[in-house]
Amino acid sequence: MFISDRSQGRFLFGSQFAAGMFIAVAMPFASAADNAVKNADEQLPIYSSPVREGNTNLYWGDTHLHTRDSADAYTMLTHLSREDAFRFARGEKVKADNGMPVRLRRPLDFLAITDHAEYLGIFSQLADNNANLKGWKLGEEWRDLLQKGMNKELTLSWSIAIQGSDEKYKVPLDLQKSIWSESAEVADRYNEPGLFTAFIGYEWTSMISGDNLHRVVIFKDDAKLASQVLPFSAQHSTDPVDLWNALADYETKTGGEVLAIAHNGNVSNGRMFAPTGVDGKLIDSAYAEKRARWEPVYEATQIKGDGEAHPYLSPDDEFADYETWDQGNITLTTPKKPEMLQYEYVRSGLKEGLRHEANLGTNPFKFGLVGSTDSHTGLSTPYEDNFFGKFGDDEPSADRTNKLMAGQLQEVWKLVASGLAAVWAEENTRSSLFSAIKRREVYATTGTRITLRFFGGWSFTNDDLLSSDFDRIGYIKGVPMGGDLFGKEVKRSPTFMVAAARDPLGANLDRVQVVKGWLDDKGLTHEKVYDVALSDGRKLDKRSGKAPAVGNTVNIKDASYSNSIGDAELATVWTDPDFNSSQKAFYYVRVLEIPTPRWTAYDVKYLGADITNDAPMFVQERAYSSPIWYTP
Repeated sequence: MFISDRSQGRFLFGSQFAAGMFIAVAMPFASAADNAVKNADEQLPIYSSPVREGNTNLYWGDTHLHTRDSADAYTMLTHLSREDAFRFARGEKVKADNGMPVRLRRPLDFLAITDHAEYLGIFSQLADNNANLKGWKLGEEWRDLLQKGMNKELTLSWSIAIQGSDEKYKVPLDLQKSIWSESAEVADRYNEPGLFTAFIGYEWTSMISGDNLHRVVIFKDDAKLASQVLPFSAQHSTDPVDLWNALADYETKTGGEVLAIAHNGNVSNGRMFAPTGVDGKLIDSAYAEKRARWEPVYEATQIKGDGEAHPYLSPDDEFADYETWDQGNITLTTPKKPEMLQYEYVRSGLKEGLRHEANLGTNPFKFGLVGSTDSHTGLSTPYEDNFFGKFGDDEPSADRTNKLMAGQLQEVWKLVASGLAAVWAEENTRSSLFSAIKRREVYATTGTRITLRFFGGWSFTNDDLLSSDFDRIGYIKGVPMGGDLFGKEVKRSPTFMVAAARDPLGANLDRVQVVKGWLDDKGLTHEKVYDVALSDGRKLDKRSGKAPAVGNTVNIKDASYSNSIGDAELATVWTDPDFNSSQKAFYYVRVLEIPTPRWTAYDVKYLGADITNDAPMFVQERAYSSPIWYTP
């Protein structure tokens, strides 16, 4: 059963719809949720987290953005500062590096600026002639290259330096401390609890033989705590185990909290979810416990390709081939081999996690999902109609699309206008958002602001879904996305309550799907995609089991589309028809929009761009919930 209504904003989500946001409201004394509590005496002790009152709000942000303080961004013509990035994210007007005045029509609720730890802020300090750099031989060499405009030579020298451990490559300690302290203090200045959250962060840039193992590091804390330690860089170690140890040391020293978010497994050439560590040894229980502890979420989609699924791994999934990057590693120095793919994508990684858990007792890949941009322009612009590129020299122009990306043998048109991190939290503060990320009550989108609720339990009904406070019922009778269901004695199938609403300024919805992965009795993993809610009254074909396509209203010439197809809202209570109570499983939701113009189409329309015939001109944007896991 599913419910849909093309009139935007009818479905309440247990909240009041206003100005494109869902805002929690007070509940009546005797609500449907209260009745659910009265009827809960038959419930089994199956939940991994305490019951909450359901007073979470939806917040949108970016956990992965670079400014001029990242060395690669600076050499690729990005000169916007951290201050500029925070001001832009908050909705203020700034001037982009190409001279355009720019402002977000919808500001973000939170932002983490995560400049590369390796030579953090050094190039901008060189350009400003910081006196503390005098006497540092490498710094003086780089200043000369900067002043002469020799950016290619500067980039080459920097790429050599980040791999070196000799004393000559080390930044003077006092300078490191001052740059990091200033970076943290900037975040504090722009952090306004309840209005806008500015996270302190950095990126650890491990890149072994050009294979991506990057992580962004996010602090819950203020500058006073975060600046007590220096960022852990790939010059310290390229092994994520050493990064996790450094994060543990930080928490022990300061009493603060920190986490890491891995990303871009699609350009790791099989390293991201590999069965072996950097040392070549099979991962063990200690590795699994550390990774599960320090990496609660994973960046599923961003500017360098979408990482949810791959058609080679999921040949029966007609939507698996979305903005796919699979030519090679991040530097394109080693071609991709098919056997690498299973260790690179979200869905296969989650399946690998089930397998490891059966052997090790801990699931190392038990992660929620977020999206973010990885933009190096200082501007968080995840929408197709405001995509600003990855670096300063990719910013909007008539000739950008067919150019090669900076330092890579790929065209700019292959870049992806993605994505956003959606967080269900009690309030817009560092502490509340950080806690929600740690408990995985988050989801990813490719840039659209689809609203998505996902609960799992054992006794959800259609009446629960129709209730005005269904989200509170979801918390009382089940667990939200990111949670666990336990059912050692359960003989019935779990039920899942799903509700999705279109972006108020975007496209209607095509469908809602549940993606299931499980581990069978022989230790083999499997997957299946279920269409659980379809727009426009469509039905599944009885023979193929597939739904007819929603259609396509995109006018490429005008870079436009019509919401005459699809539905504004889709919701359902779904029961797994293939449930086996003895098998470990995970479930996550994928929501698809109707087709809309890609950023390349907007470039043609508004910039007069001449684009190769290979470039796609429309997309079906989507949202990915964090999974709910079932354990016998």
